Parts: sequence; C-alpha cells; structure tokens
Amino acid sequence: MKLENELGSVAVSNRVIASVAGSAATACFGVKGMTEDSVRDGIVRLLKREQMTKGVVVTPTQDGSAVDLELHIAVDPGVNAAAAADSIIAEVRYNVERQTGLRTGQITVCIDAVKA
Repeated sequence: MKLENELGSVAVSNRVIASVAGSAATACFGVKGMTEDSVRDGIVRLLKREQMTKGVVVTPTQDGSAVDLELHIAVDPGVNAAAAADSIIAEVRYNVERQTGLRTGQITVCIDAVKA
C-alpha cells in the first residue's frame, strides 16, 4: 500500500501490515496465537512468533483506499468466541491505523482451533 501527501509518498508492505495485525491480535485476552493450515495433512498448526504473518491475509480494497484483513487464530478453552473476536477486531483496527497510517476495511477473524 502506498500513502501519498504533499511531502511525498510512503510504501507499507503487506508483511509489515500483517506483522502489526498479528501482534495486536495475539495481545488480546484468550488468544493462544496465530494459526496456519497444513496443506499436506489438513491439521491446524500454531505459529511461532516470528512466523505470525502467515496467519494474516492482507488484501487491498477495490478502490485502494484501505486494506481488508483476515486473521486465523487459536483461542484458549472456555473463551467466549464472539467477545474475543470483537476485541481482536477493535485492537487490530486501532493498531494498524495508528502504526501504519492506513485505513482498515473489513476485518475477519477465523477461529481455527481451541488449544490448551
């Protein structure tokens, strides 16, 4: 994504956006971590901190004015999924907009696993 103003332009890579979103999501209560589906065996794996960006899909909107995000997470047992998702969406939206200067569009939270 590219931001332009009267002073010039700044490009923000999808990897940076994914990193900010993943960090914000994993900081929320009840979130165990980011996940990724294994193509070979179909099992959901918990990602290490340095691989967290694989659990976030960043897509620019049609008009290019914002980014849509899809987050794949694992939660702790007993966590209210709806409340956790609402918290994650608010936290990710705030952090991505504050740290990158980009607007966020739709944020989708996919709870792929419950991990103890």
